[in-house]
Amino acid sequence: MRKSRFTEEQIVGILQEYAAGAKVSELCRKHGMSDKTLYKWKSKYGGLQVSELRRLKDLEAENAELKRLLADAMLDNAGLKGLAGKKLLTPAHRRDAVKKLMDDHQFTERRACRLVGISRSSLAYQARPDRHARLRERLITLSGKHRRYGYRMLHAKLVRENFRVNVKVVERIYREERLWLRRTKRKKIPREGREGAWCPIAPNQRWSLDFTSDALANGRKFRRANLKDDCTRECPAIEVDFSLPGERVVEMLERVARERGYPDILVVDNGPELRGRALDGWADDHGVQLYFIDPGKPTQNAYIESFNGRYREECLNQHWFTSIGEAREIIEEWRIDYNTERPHSSLKYQTPEEFAAARPFCKTQWAQPLELRDGSAPAPIAHAAE
Repeated sequence: MRKSRFTEEQIVGILQEYAAGAKVSELCRKHGMSDKTLYKWKSKYGGLQVSELRRLKDLEAENAELKRLLADAMLDNAGLKGLAGKKLLTPAHRRDAVKKLMDDHQFTERRACRLVGISRSSLAYQARPDRHARLRERLITLSGKHRRYGYRMLHAKLVRENFRVNVKVVERIYREERLWLRRTKRKKIPREGREGAWCPIAPNQRWSLDFTSDALANGRKFRRANLKDDCTRECPAIEVDFSLPGERVVEMLERVARERGYPDILVVDNGPELRGRALDGWADDHGVQLYFIDPGKPTQNAYIESFNGRYREECLNQHWFTSIGEAREIIEEWRIDYNTERPHSSLKYQTPEEFAAARPFCKTQWAQPLELRDGSAPAPIAHAAE
């Protein structure tokens, strides 16, 4: 029997006629129903008024709806348990989750999409073939070889290999493949009255020299003397040994000077090897001015400090040296790669060798008096004390 055939008023009226003494057969024939329906009404709705009967039917409908919602929620919960531990971060992951719900729990497509949180149009999307497959493969290879390169340096390397690609595409693939590096940012303390600086405009105008140290696998420490041309960013030499007195430093400088020429200025710190008579005599003999930075002020020699940071990240921290000979070989390979293959961001991603080739040595370019950025003259050049 359809629920809408008899209204609440009709059911209450029929039950009142039955209570008044009407015969069951006549009552059923009059209203067109069976006697079983009358007895069911009597057992269920006997003694109720129209308003009470309506309220009872509403409660029954509400209870049925709650049961249905509870069953749906329990079924959804059972489906989600099968996806526990999986983060649905990408549309591809959500499509796989929808297919799993439809196969394992017989969910409809609409219900599975609603539960996972994806539209049906996205589910039907067919991914196109990766048009950057070759670029992606090469990017992964380069990042494995140069582990401390960011996406901009890797983009510069790709451009040098004739990849015509935008840096934003490289960044997107770089992030998709999770190649990024975790860096610890130091707290920057604002300083007032910062000193002016001047930038050399020709090779051999100013060199920077500094020492770094490391240890072999057996714990024995060794030192390196790092030399850098501040204009071209080239590293002419890195001297590696357990001990590097002033005489060894002079030998390295003389060897480089015979190939490149003597510099006008050599910026150094106040180490005992650099304030000794050996370096001071070499500088006097060849007309090289020694500029000693203030004690505890490494930022006054920022060019070599920047080089030391890259040198340590990309070479020293990547290798475990077992002997001094192995250390010399690996460091020399890195130095050649730094000069000839590694793009330099301050040189518009040219290599130091390419930049130096475009700026041949010419004293007339920088024979004029040097000036700082604020227009003042540079600090006076100091010679080592006798």
